[in-house]
Amino acid sequence: MGKVIAIDGPSGAGKSTIAKELARRLGFSYLDTGALYRAVALALRGKGIEPEASDDKLKAVLAYAQVNFVEGKVFLNKKDVSEEIRTTEIGHYSSVFSARKVVRDFLLDIQRDAALNSDIVAEGRDMTTVVFPDAWKKFYLDAALDERTKRRYLQLKDKGTNITEHEAEKDVAERDARDSSRDIAPLRKADDAVHIDSSVMTAVEVLENILKSIRSEF
Repeated sequence: MGKVIAIDGPSGAGKSTIAKELARRLGFSYLDTGALYRAVALALRGKGIEPEASDDKLKAVLAYAQVNFVEGKVFLNKKDVSEEIRTTEIGHYSSVFSARKVVRDFLLDIQRDAALNSDIVAEGRDMTTVVFPDAWKKFYLDAALDERTKRRYLQLKDKGTNITEHEAEKDVAERDARDSSRDIAPLRKADDAVHIDSSVMTAVEVLENILKSIRSEF
């Protein structure tokens, strides 16, 4: 297995931005696990599956779902769904379905396989605690709710989504509650993860902090 840099944190903390640039700077592959969960949500909703459906119904759909993350793009059954999964609706269902054990089990090996032959930067909610508990380097990226709300709002507006700041705050707060309270792999900081609060830091400052932490290993 290659080297794994695992980054966890709540929605809007800047994980994707940092992970992508960190991977580029180090020559590692980038694994966006949130995109994988969104692809699963798209597959399930495409078959009319509701979050409260039985495990058997979820398994019946997932048995025919092929999810891949290749060179920054997400594929569902060989179709590029990178843009299709970025709606607020799919984001909501992704967060809800991610609480289901059958969904997490389905994606566990897919995520781990990404590191079999490559050095990777993996970001998500349980990278440091469940998927890659023995990761080479672990970071927990956080920020205050108001700052994360602002980032989420601007991100969605840039994508042309019609959303208010109040709706963005509600979305982030609900995600926080679901991610931290679910029974299966709840969001939490690993004991050996480096905590970084990016509330008043630029992306460049966060990146430099992480690079400084790992430079001694190269």
